[in-house]
Amino acid sequence: MAAPPILTLADVGLGFGGTPLFAGVSFAVGPGDRLGVVGRNGSGKSTLLKIAAGVVEPDSGTRLVQPGARVGWLPQDPDFAGFETLGAYVAEGLEPADVWRAERAMQGLAVKAEASPAAASGGERRRAALARLLAGEPDLMLLDEPTNHLDIAAIEWLEAYLGETRAGFVLISHDRALMRKVTRATLWVDRGTVRRLDRGFEAFEAWRDKVFEEEDAQRHKLDRLIREEARWAVEGISARRTRNQGRVRRLAALRAERRAQIARSGPAALALDAGRTSGKLVIEAEGVSKTFEGRAVARDFSIRVLRGDRVAFIGPNGAGKTTLLNLLTAALAPDSGRVRLGANLAPAVFDQNRARLDPEASLWDTLTGGADLAVSGRNDQIMVRGRPKHVVAYLKDFLFDERQARGPVKALSGGERARLLLAKIMAAESNLLILDEPTNDLDVETLDLLQEVLDDYPGTVLLVSHDRDFIDRVATSTVAFERDGRWIEYAGGYTDHLAQRQPPEPAPTPRPERREAARADAPPRAARKLSYAQTRRLDALPGEMERLTAEIGKLEAFLADPTLYGRDPAAFAKATEALTQRRGALTAAEDEWLALEALRESLDA
Repeated sequence: MAAPPILTLADVGLGFGGTPLFAGVSFAVGPGDRLGVVGRNGSGKSTLLKIAAGVVEPDSGTRLVQPGARVGWLPQDPDFAGFETLGAYVAEGLEPADVWRAERAMQGLAVKAEASPAAASGGERRRAALARLLAGEPDLMLLDEPTNHLDIAAIEWLEAYLGETRAGFVLISHDRALMRKVTRATLWVDRGTVRRLDRGFEAFEAWRDKVFEEEDAQRHKLDRLIREEARWAVEGISARRTRNQGRVRRLAALRAERRAQIARSGPAALALDAGRTSGKLVIEAEGVSKTFEGRAVARDFSIRVLRGDRVAFIGPNGAGKTTLLNLLTAALAPDSGRVRLGANLAPAVFDQNRARLDPEASLWDTLTGGADLAVSGRNDQIMVRGRPKHVVAYLKDFLFDERQARGPVKALSGGERARLLLAKIMAAESNLLILDEPTNDLDVETLDLLQEVLDDYPGTVLLVSHDRDFIDRVATSTVAFERDGRWIEYAGGYTDHLAQRQPPEPAPTPRPERREAARADAPPRAARKLSYAQTRRLDALPGEMERLTAEIGKLEAFLADPTLYGRDPAAFAKATEALTQRRGALTAAEDEWLALEALRESLDA
């Protein structure tokens, strides 16, 4: 006989005074169930878990918990008020004989028990909240985005724990790798309803697409029936129509049914424009070292980033990933070594703390307040990749409602803030994207679209993320923290890095092969300095590269006219040939400059 469910929600509805967020939601969670919850940002996933936890009272329906069963809830923003240390927060409510459970959880999640919550990072606070939940050993765990701000090591520890626990859990997460491994059933929150699939996340996307196809077919059939009934109502004989008021009422009912259907929200209109092309060399760092308070954040780190590279940076929280980004982009000076930035760089930054968003400002002011986005003389329009666009129309591209435009940023959810920051940086042209944990809070559909946009982006991407699946799908190389400030670059994404990784050695990080190849092409070290002709050439090349870049930009702008080929095929062919020639000349000039610069450095050494 099957065990009774631990938690049951029956015919639950919630409205917040407007359009119902939920209506008629029912589901049950039994012992050992492993449910993943998926849905778009703003669909109500967190609210559903709050109802399940008894934190939010529904407008209708019932919540039943099996007598004696313990239900634990992990909120997105736990409250640490009144606790002097993280350890005190984790152990709160435990009997003295059970404090060992708190110590075990803190050890597994690497929680610093003596740390102050006020000084703790987002990742440290999240690990402490998780440790508190696990130390209570509930029969059912309600986990709301447990992986946000966690590093990969903590995520993998949680993954192993959830894979082995006998407790049931309901999990909200956008981490595909985690969801695939630990879920056995899926709850899909969509347009006020909750559907259940008795299979894990691995099968969700195919099921979702099938549901959408069936909806489209039913909607098409309903539209066709409405057209047929409407044609009868217009063309029918008056007397006959009088005798067939039933059909008239049926038409009204069909139209009401069609209006009541809630349309699916399309994906956010993410788009990037690289603008002018950067130089082939984007970043070159040689022997970079940086120490903070006696701890080495980077030690003798070298890397060469070329145009079009997608470099991911991974490591535990506190390892210095953001600091390394700041070093590589010259926002922070190294203690030793040097960083060289390429020509024509136009960077755009997505910071993990959303510090570029003022919580008190409205969404409207957030977009119009930037001098790089404003349209002179128009406070209702912004420049979006070189073209004026109304603020509300642009916000709608990123799935914001018109009513939110004048509302404060602080009223937005985590996912909505992430989308707003993406809207801000994507409005401007850029050729270097610096993305510091962009995947936090974004739903699966938006992550898919962001990946596609990055795949098509002709610029360069520096990415910090703990989402293993996202790194695998985006990165061309991965820079991983090893120990003692050592960072090593591996080809490919996170899975590739695991396959290549060797036990860390104390030896300095090997320099990338591409730099060695550039030096191998340089003339042998026969003289103590460059020749007069080589020096003149090295001085002249930057101006030549700048001229070629400008000509390429003009030709690309000329060829961007969609009517050009139809109006003047000869001009189109001539411009295309000139563009190809100048791109080749620019590549040759950049390679020559790199070889001469490498030779000069070797002679000066």
